[in-house]
Amino acid sequence: MNPLLEVVARHRAGEPVGIYSVCSANPLVIQAALVHARAADRPALIEATSNQVNQYGGYTGMRPKQFRDAVLKIADEVAMPHERIVLGGDHLGPHCWRMELATEALAQAEQMISEYCRTGFRKIHLDCSMPCRDDPRPLPDEIIAERTAALCAGAEAAARSSGGELPLYVIGSEVPAPGGAQTDLHDLEVTRPEAASRTLDAHRIAFARRGLEAAWQRVIGLVVQPGVEFDDSRVIDYSPGNARGLRACLAPYLRLVFEAHSTDYQTTTALRALVRDHFAILKVGPALTFALREAVWALDHIEREWLGPEKASQVRDTILAAMRRDPTYWATHYRDTGRDLGLKLEYSLSDRIRYYWPVAEVRSAMSRLAGSFERATPPLALLHQYLPGAYAAVRAGEVSAGAQDLLMYQVRQVLTEYASACDQRHNPGGC
Repeated sequence: MNPLLEVVARHRAGEPVGIYSVCSANPLVIQAALVHARAADRPALIEATSNQVNQYGGYTGMRPKQFRDAVLKIADEVAMPHERIVLGGDHLGPHCWRMELATEALAQAEQMISEYCRTGFRKIHLDCSMPCRDDPRPLPDEIIAERTAALCAGAEAAARSSGGELPLYVIGSEVPAPGGAQTDLHDLEVTRPEAASRTLDAHRIAFARRGLEAAWQRVIGLVVQPGVEFDDSRVIDYSPGNARGLRACLAPYLRLVFEAHSTDYQTTTALRALVRDHFAILKVGPALTFALREAVWALDHIEREWLGPEKASQVRDTILAAMRRDPTYWATHYRDTGRDLGLKLEYSLSDRIRYYWPVAEVRSAMSRLAGSFERATPPLALLHQYLPGAYAAVRAGEVSAGAQDLLMYQVRQVLTEYASACDQRHNPGGC
């Protein structure tokens, strides 16, 4: 049985439990997530977004089968049972082709979703919330729901053709943009309860019209805006009072929970409150690669001071040079110049650096960095200076002083906050 069904059932039965979804294609982040889940004896939910992985390779160069194989290969390396892994597709819909006419964009989306489902992805976020080139703005609920049902029909057919369990679905019309906000956060509005109810009604009717009643029973999540978002430099924290009315929307749907997007950088207190308020699926992505970048910068500093600049791997300089050479992945996000642009490139919460880790010269520099930490142990004083948390773990014998262990340790600190929020049975009052 899909482990998500158990989580949702327990949550709707009154337990303060949930699951976090790791939305990242970074191999080290995925490895950290699988190790963390295995250590806690919990399922791991790993999701690829439509712009990361699609039938044309996305920005990672991977199609769904390649992403699946990469995740399962890492799982084998860390002894994580395959049956404890749920692969998901995030923002699967016309997003990548929204500049095309709707008919073409939806045809492309159906091809992509079919490929995901034939490959064994069993948690599918159907996202038709964005208007295409010839669409009215904003899109009415009825059009969003009809398109979602049409894509679901294709997903069902593809999944049946490959055998195995049929997919679980997440739907919604008030869906935050992938990767964080690009607009003024002051305009952020919490989804109104009546809007959430209209969304559910419109989708239920659209599914029934296409004879998808069985698939409707496998819709487990609704995406709404709980008042949570981040951009380059700011975070809007969850305020339970602002979303109180949303809880009642789920009352008629006992198998349904909310899925919260853009939960990156929320406090542990806010994450725990989200789970208690039925946001039982918490999406996280950029916060994990941000933590990875923090750790790489720390190792870069350690290596420079330890071995000297002439022997250092120059990872930081290499990736920043790659970003300036090819602004494709940050130009629409950062409009600053000079020093302000430099700060955004390195330290923005939207973490556009994550698109540049696969660049060949960056991979080479990372390999040299790892080699420095494999050949010898860095001075503990430098480790204490730049990674004090990891220093304590090294001293306690919990991790080695190798580069990969230190990087994974930093990422796992973020995952620890999510794991705490998603299982409050053993720590109901604290953070």
